[in-house]
Amino acid sequence: MILIRCLTICRQMKMLERKHLALLEEAERRGIASVDNLRGCFEMLALAGAIDRDCAARLAPYRLSEGKFVLLFLLHGHADGLSPHDLAERAGVTRATITGLVDGLERDGFIARHFGLEDRRKIAVRLTDLGRKTAHDLFNEHATWIAALFAGFTAEERNVFSGLLQRVWRNLAAGAEKRPEVHP
Repeated sequence: MILIRCLTICRQMKMLERKHLALLEEAERRGIASVDNLRGCFEMLALAGAIDRDCAARLAPYRLSEGKFVLLFLLHGHADGLSPHDLAERAGVTRATITGLVDGLERDGFIARHFGLEDRRKIAVRLTDLGRKTAHDLFNEHATWIAALFAGFTAEERNVFSGLLQRVWRNLAAGAEKRPEVHP
C-alpha cells in the first residue's frame, strides 16, 4: 500500500530524470518484464538526489556542506575536541578529506585547531562559540526538516517503508555477491 502510494506520487510529480526516462523507454521497447522494478529504482534515486539537493540548499547560507555539518555535530558533543583521525573515523571519510573540511571550517570561524602542550604534533579540533551555536541551531533545524519529510505517514507506514528499504538493501547485497568479474 505505502509503496504504491509513493510510486503514484512520484509519477504524478514527474520526478524522474531524463536519463532514467530514456532507460525506461528503451526497456519498454525491448519488452523487458521488470520495467516497474526499474521505475521504482529510478524513483528512489531521484528522491535521494532531491533530498541531497534540498539539504545542500539549506546548509549553503551557513557556508556549510553536508560533510562540514557532520563535523560540527560530531564536535558538538566533545568539549575537549577530537583529533583529525577521530573525526575521520567517526565521519567515515579519509584523513585527506578531513583536512579539507577542517581547513574550511577553520577559515569560516566554526572551529579552531589546538596543539598539544607537550607534543605539538597532537591536534584537537574544537568548536568556537560560533561553531557551537551553529551546530546546536542547525541540528535542531535539520532534524525538524527530516522529520517533515515523513509528515502524514503513520507509524505503520513508516515501518512498512523501512521494511521495504531493508528488502532492497538485501537484494542489493545478494546481487553484489553474484556480480561477475570482468577482465578487459
